[in-house]
Amino acid sequence: MATFLFDEIIFGPVKSRRLGVSLGINLLPVKRKICNFNCIYCECGWTVNIEKAVSHLPNREDVYRALEKKLTEMKDQNNTPDVITYAGNGEPTLHPEFPGIIDDSIVLRNKYFPKSKIAVLSNATTITDPLIKAALLKVDKNILKLDSAIDATIKVHNQPRVKINVSELIESLAGFNGKLIIQTLFVRGLYNGNVIDNTTPIEINAWLEAIKRIKPSAVMIYTISRDTPAGGQLKKVPAKELREIAMLVENLGIETQVSG
Repeated sequence: MATFLFDEIIFGPVKSRRLGVSLGINLLPVKRKICNFNCIYCECGWTVNIEKAVSHLPNREDVYRALEKKLTEMKDQNNTPDVITYAGNGEPTLHPEFPGIIDDSIVLRNKYFPKSKIAVLSNATTITDPLIKAALLKVDKNILKLDSAIDATIKVHNQPRVKINVSELIESLAGFNGKLIIQTLFVRGLYNGNVIDNTTPIEINAWLEAIKRIKPSAVMIYTISRDTPAGGQLKKVPAKELREIAMLVENLGIETQVSG
């Protein structure tokens, strides 16, 4: 099983399936994953011993210097990013200085590339923290995960290391009043003898009801594209089926992006 981990604070720019030309920021240790989910499909591999890794987080000043250095280089090269993206080796909002780092990135973005967007890819587990929520509301693309509206599915697909109640999560997402993008990964296969499939009619109907309640500005749906911790047991959902799911969301009047 291969894994894909970033070995620097700043990575790219890369061509993102969902975001275009993306300059990535990793707030987590290099070559080490920190997350409060243990998703069976995560390209970064399994989450282990996150407590031991916390001391290796880059500090706010390190992130500021690294980002300014890269933006200066890109400015000199006339190389404009579509988006500056907080992603990396796990869950970016777990960084204790996340709100301040977002403020810094807005200042630097405005200085070097005022037309570029700022995005955060998050699993949404920390959005009940007022400081995290306020920081997320400041960015242009606040992209929050919801892989299922069924608790049992979240338990298997995402294997949360924190208590998650999907109904409460949906209400918290609705509390963003539409200033968010929902991202959902659809996948099929087997894991530990369990059938994995969040594309069944029951799953899709429950998920669509959640989307109706949340009323996001957009929805991003995609499937696996790299090796996963579960190995060959997990399979891509065909692009044709993803597009069919997207049409159901678009019928709600919500813009939907598909990455097969």
